[in-house]
Parts: sequence; C-alpha cells; structure tokens
Amino acid sequence: MSLAVLSVASEAYPLIKTGGLGDVAGALPLALAAEGVQMRTLIPAYPAVRRAAQAAGMTVLDLPVGVADQAGGRGNLLAFNAHGLDWLALDIPHLFDRPGSPYLGPDGRDWPDNPQRFAALGRAAAGIGLQGVDGWKPQIVHAHDWQAGLAAAYLTYSGEPRPGTVFTVHNLAFAGKIPLAQRVPLHLPPEAATMDGLEFYGALSLLKSGLQFSDRITTVSPTYATEICTPEGGMGFDGLLRARGDAVSGVLNGIDIQAWNPATDPALSAAFDAKTLNKRAANKAALQARLGLAVEPNTLLFGVVSRLTWQKGLDLLLEVLPELIGMGAQLAMLGAGDRPLEDGFKSEAAANPGQIGVVVGYDEALAHMVQAGVDALLVPSRFEPCGLTQLCALRYGAIPVVARVGGLADTVIDANPAAIAAGAATGVQFSPITSMALTQAMGRTAKLYAQKTVWAKMQTNGLNADVSWRGPAQQYAALYRSILQAA
Repeated sequence: MSLAVLSVASEAYPLIKTGGLGDVAGALPLALAAEGVQMRTLIPAYPAVRRAAQAAGMTVLDLPVGVADQAGGRGNLLAFNAHGLDWLALDIPHLFDRPGSPYLGPDGRDWPDNPQRFAALGRAAAGIGLQGVDGWKPQIVHAHDWQAGLAAAYLTYSGEPRPGTVFTVHNLAFAGKIPLAQRVPLHLPPEAATMDGLEFYGALSLLKSGLQFSDRITTVSPTYATEICTPEGGMGFDGLLRARGDAVSGVLNGIDIQAWNPATDPALSAAFDAKTLNKRAANKAALQARLGLAVEPNTLLFGVVSRLTWQKGLDLLLEVLPELIGMGAQLAMLGAGDRPLEDGFKSEAAANPGQIGVVVGYDEALAHMVQAGVDALLVPSRFEPCGLTQLCALRYGAIPVVARVGGLADTVIDANPAAIAAGAATGVQFSPITSMALTQAMGRTAKLYAQKTVWAKMQTNGLNADVSWRGPAQQYAALYRSILQAA
C-alpha cells in the first residue's frame, strides 16, 4: 500500500544545502520510494530553488488557506519534479528571494525576520496536511529541525483532524528561540506561550513545537536519542524528552552511495574499490600536491572535512597540532566556521609548509578528494547527532578517528584487540573528549597504520559496510505505518 508523506525542511540537496540536514532531506525521499512511500518535499523557494522550478516546468498553485494572510497575501506554491524528486516550493519573495545563506544575512547574523520566514514554512506544511494540494493529501507530515518545527503546532492548534506527524532532530543545540511577543504575529494562540506549549525559559522555541506536539520524535542516531534525554545532552529539553518516553527513537542516517562511490567518482584521480585498494595511493598523492603537502606515500596523512566550530572539537585539534607534527604526520583540512579557528589553522599551515594544508571554505569535489586521499579522518566532536563525514570516510577507505559520542559511536567499530582479532574493526574511538585523549587516539592510529595487514583489513571493512539509506528508509516506513495503525 502506497503511503503519502510530506517532508518539510529548510534545505534539501541538490537544490539548496548548507549541511547534513540538506543531505538527509534530499536523499531520504528516493530511498523511501522503494518502501512504497510517496514523498513530496516542501522547502522555501530561495533563488536557486526558484530557478530549478522554472527549469523543470513548474506548476503554480495557490497557497493553502491561512498562509496567504501570514505571508502578507503575496506568494504561491510551486510544484515540480527535479532530480527524481517531487518538490513543493513555498514562493513568498519578500521572505525567501534573497541571495546567499538561507539563514544568515550579509553581516553573518540571522535574518531578523527568520521567525516569520520559517513560521510561514510551518503554516504552509500544516495547510497542506489539513487541506491537501493539487489533489494530493499527505497521511504523514515529517518535519526536520527547528525551521520546520511550527508545522506540528499549527496542525495541533487547528483543532481539525490532522495527519500523523514525525519530527526529526538533527541538532538539539539549535532551539529556534524567539521572543514571547512573536506569538501574536505568528498567529499562535495564547496557550502556545505556556509550558505545555512552546514556552522555553521565557521565550518561544520553534524546536519545542516539534518535540511537544509530534506523534513521534526521531533523532539521527540511536545513541544521540539516548544522550538528549540526559541533563548533559538535553540542552534544556531533557525533561520533556524523557516525558515523551517511547515516542523518542533514533534512526541512523545514511549517505547517497551513488554520489559517494569511489569506483565511479569523477573527482578522484584514480577510481578504486575494496578489491583494488592499491589504486587509492594515486589519490593520496594528488591530494598532497593539491594542498601543498610533501608528496610522501608512506607518511600518515590525517584529514578533516568539517565545520570549524567548538561542537566539532576542532579547537582540540588546533591545540594538539604540535603533537601531530611531532609524530611526522600530515594534515589536510577543508572547512569553514568560527573565524578564530580558521585563522588558527591557516597560521599553522603557514608555519608548517609541506606538513599542514588548509582550505577554508567548502568545495564538494575537494571534499571527495580528501576522503579518497587521507589515511585517517579526524572527527573529534564534543557531540554529534549522527555525522556524515565518517560514513563517507568508511565508503572511501579512510579510517575514521572519532569521539565516542552520538552517531560516531554507532557507526565506527573501535580497533580494540577483540575487534581486530574478530576482523571487525573499522576505525578508532576515543573518550573523554579532551586534547589528551585525542593525542592518544592519533598515536594509536599511527601504530595501527604501521601494521599494514591490520590497516588494510580495516579499510576493507569500511568499504564493505552498508552506509546506504536502505536500512534507515525501512525503519522510517515502518514508523510512518505504526503511527497510522495507532491512530
């Protein structure tokens, strides 16, 4: 039996992407099609999205009832198919027709009207859920992160029979907090400003809307689902999440194994797979040359593909770079984020030519080159809901060196003696999340690198691991159907 689901997100690859949320929102619909789920994806019509809609021969539809008032009476829905996906774009030009980041203005700060922008997204999702659109009505509305969080509140406060709801937390650290006074212009009832509504420490939280009112809450890994129910990991929401009980679960992310396929990747100097690992050396040489590193095939090359932030633990890596240099290793880094970290790593690269190479920014092709060229990928995150970079590393024969948190703990099998003896190890885990533990993990990685047979086995294990969306899609399809059965 086919199941109709509306996915609601502020970004979705390949039309618009700033991070893992975009990857997930873009990949999940394709994987769910094999499970009998017909998914349409609702996103804002940013300039790039509108261009894609026009190129695809879009159909212009009226906004759902109620959304036009919230949008100042100006806007439409654009329905189109692109990249094998069915899209609905919320075309409200005065809210979304802006260049650059979906969330940040030219000054690097949040757009001041972000509450209105993403309330309109939630209101549109609720309208589609209640009224349908173009002869199609979803049985489930699946919203992602705080930007889509208000969909659940609008559906609940409508008082009408509503579709089932799922809310996926990609990162609990972003609560989507807005002043209580925003309640009235966002068309939320008085009860929204209470503890049983959206009130959160004297403000309103768009994220709390999803946590409070959705039938089921998922996170992007089982371990993260456990962590966010604790005071240490709950970001102030742990009490609510514990109260939701069995409604909270974790479904591990996957990656697009067609886009991330070392056997066919056009960004690589040499294609390879688990049976032709020897060809991988050409990619290491190409990466070393690209980043100005000494082209030395036997030198341990660490890599980073990440946002440069405190959450990602990159300040710890900056702190221990003398130890990395002292062990004779190299570092290839691609990322952007906090200015002090960017400047710190660029300074270290200038001081250590041939040993540290840094590219600040993001380059999709270079990200593929890093995964295919480094020997080990460093992911020292303080918390990590899932993480996709370590999944890409496994797929490309790079050994993940990860903090034992969230999805990193769920996806990497530590190379302890038992796992090595069983032939199951895929990477290196470390805990606690300190500079000393990171240094020890790098040292342990160097010792494993010297054991060529063990290292090759770990690479092969990673290349053979199932990091696709097949299993997660099955879990989501089962979750949707369980909601409908319980209704």
